Amino acid sequence: MSIPIGVSGKTALEVAREAAKIAGRLAKERFEGEKGIRFKSPGDVVTEVDTQAEALIFGLIREEFPNHTLVGEESAYDVRADEGYAWIVDPIDGTRNYSVGLPIYSTVVGLALDGEVLVGVNYDPERDDLFEAERGSGAYLNGKRIHVSKKPVLKDCIIGFDLPYSDVGAQYELDMLAQAVWPNMGTVRAIGSSALGISYAAAGKTDIYFQHRLSPWDMVAGILLVEEAGGIITDRNGNRATLYSDGIIASNSRLHEEFLRLTEGHDWRLPTT
Repeated sequence: MSIPIGVSGKTALEVAREAAKIAGRLAKERFEGEKGIRFKSPGDVVTEVDTQAEALIFGLIREEFPNHTLVGEESAYDVRADEGYAWIVDPIDGTRNYSVGLPIYSTVVGLALDGEVLVGVNYDPERDDLFEAERGSGAYLNGKRIHVSKKPVLKDCIIGFDLPYSDVGAQYELDMLAQAVWPNMGTVRAIGSSALGISYAAAGKTDIYFQHRLSPWDMVAGILLVEEAGGIITDRNGNRATLYSDGIIASNSRLHEEFLRLTEGHDWRLPTT
């Protein structure tokens, strides 16, 4: 797949990196101040900083790639991220953490062509950690090559996960975790940022990560990071993850297989009532 070059001659990865850092710096500058918090739905927080950071990212990308589609968490909900060249953006992933002053959040910028992720960047401004990948070129954290965990069994592992906004969905996920996985694992960590959760799995900081319900902007960078880090990332049925997968599991192949086996028979579909 051809990875495009911007109007100024910058590569798509360079543009994604620059955009993520600009938005991340804004988020960090506003971290201790007034953020203009409101709720999109129960538990789903948005701040003025989210919309301002997204505007910064979109402005930079439009200058370099004026004919590409832009898809962001805070806008363009009805635009498909799997048609043509599409830039997919989460200006602050982990907004609930950010809104209460918990410094676990990140900025996500990715580029896909017909749904296949070509470039993915996830920037943590609090730790100045830059996770990045380009299709076929490996995954990196702050310029150093990263790889998924090599652990072979879940009982020795740290499992990362996050909860859906729905109270019913959260209870269902916790029940599944406790009933199917708990006796066979080391420990768990609820991270509060799915983008960082997947990135940590790509870098081997945690051994496996799963989430029931995600959007393209949550996982656009993570899908590529995990695959380029030698891992496997699928939906909850074991099919290769896409931008519209309803739930993901990310790890090495052995842990992934064990997780699927342990959760077999547990219907991952969230209750509708």
